[in-house]
Amino acid sequence: MRRPPLRAGRRAALLAASLAVAALGIALAGCTATAGPTHTPTATSTPSGGKASAFAIKVGDCLDDADIQGTTTTAPIVPCDGPHDSEAYARFLLTDAGYPGEDKVKSEADAGCSGTAFANFVGIASADSTLPYSYYFPTADSWSTGDREVMCTIYQVDGAGKPITTTGTLKNAAR
Repeated sequence: MRRPPLRAGRRAALLAASLAVAALGIALAGCTATAGPTHTPTATSTPSGGKASAFAIKVGDCLDDADIQGTTTTAPIVPCDGPHDSEAYARFLLTDAGYPGEDKVKSEADAGCSGTAFANFVGIASADSTLPYSYYFPTADSWSTGDREVMCTIYQVDGAGKPITTTGTLKNAAR
């Protein structure tokens, strides 16, 4: 997976922060952006400070991923009832036959993560929300191994727009 640093600011300026999925030789299982299986993480998801395969992230998982930049194949999945950087709220598959290029993948990921999936999770439209989102998406290398999944994540920012940790879920935050 690949993750540039999260950016600060309001919704319109917030997201260019994205993550890319690196080749692992396995494909992620997918579902629609608006209705996917949920997963309630437990303290056994990964030990504090431990890392799991980036392909193991499920909707409902919380992550300590603010420092992840560039390509990575692991992500620290942590219990949501403790401090964490982001929470996975939706996932969907891209449908192009061949790798469409990073710009198109990011555009489709942005559209999928900011639309109905965001509103269903947060309780208001992304354009009206102060909560930014990010996403993990396939790279050209992982695409060649069958990866087509985009995993959307949400996080909080302080009054100055700087990412901050969250304790608990942002589901139905309506802000």
